[in-house]
Amino acid sequence: MNGSGTAPAVPRPAYRRMGVEQRRTQLLAAALDLFAQRAPEDVSLDDVATAAEVSRPLVYRYFPGGKQQLYEAALRSAADRLEGCFAEPETGPLTQRLSHALDRYLAFVDEHDAGFSALLQGGSVVETSRTSAIVDEVRRAAADQILRHLGVPEPGVRLRMAVRMWITAVEGASLIWLDEDKQPALDELRDWLVDHFVALLTATAARDPQTARVTRAALGMEPADGPVGDLARRVLPVVKDAAHLL
Repeated sequence: MNGSGTAPAVPRPAYRRMGVEQRRTQLLAAALDLFAQRAPEDVSLDDVATAAEVSRPLVYRYFPGGKQQLYEAALRSAADRLEGCFAEPETGPLTQRLSHALDRYLAFVDEHDAGFSALLQGGSVVETSRTSAIVDEVRRAAADQILRHLGVPEPGVRLRMAVRMWITAVEGASLIWLDEDKQPALDELRDWLVDHFVALLTATAARDPQTARVTRAALGMEPADGPVGDLARRVLPVVKDAAHLL
């Protein structure tokens, strides 16, 4: 107490002034990080306010629908970033385009590891048909981009399934990479995923004429000293060694 017998006033937090979009981005980043660390139902708006160093009323001002609205907005923000990762000019060899897209995608995973896990793992009571649709939209947008790079406006079921299987593999590998303390190195993971795509296309081409045509056209643009040539040189000895068993 001071000399007058009254308790000293508790100073209010000195909030930084931000523009509307800057503040909204800050709140979404804080929320997504928290949703990744704990189940969304265990995260309160007070937690978000504390993490963002703002007041609870301010969080409500931007998200009057409460935690559900904030959760969906955080997922939407991450989803928009991930969708943009696969946007690549349709020039150059396919493996080069995939490498550039994966560099952006994996950089996002590396930088926002907690948020990436929150986006894809789900399983929360806060999860709704809308949040599930947001995640599925990312997968479908990525698949559409890959099919565009393959030059296939009307893919058959086998080719479409192959591309969607690869998108699922990229997601799974990214989550496992985080669980494995981010090993191997990002460039090794990227090259490995490109190899997987080429191998999946080739295996599908053996059973599907449309995929065979697309694969021949795509691989025909690859330089002999590029990723496909390197993969072939590594795989052929394995195939030859196994041929005597057939």
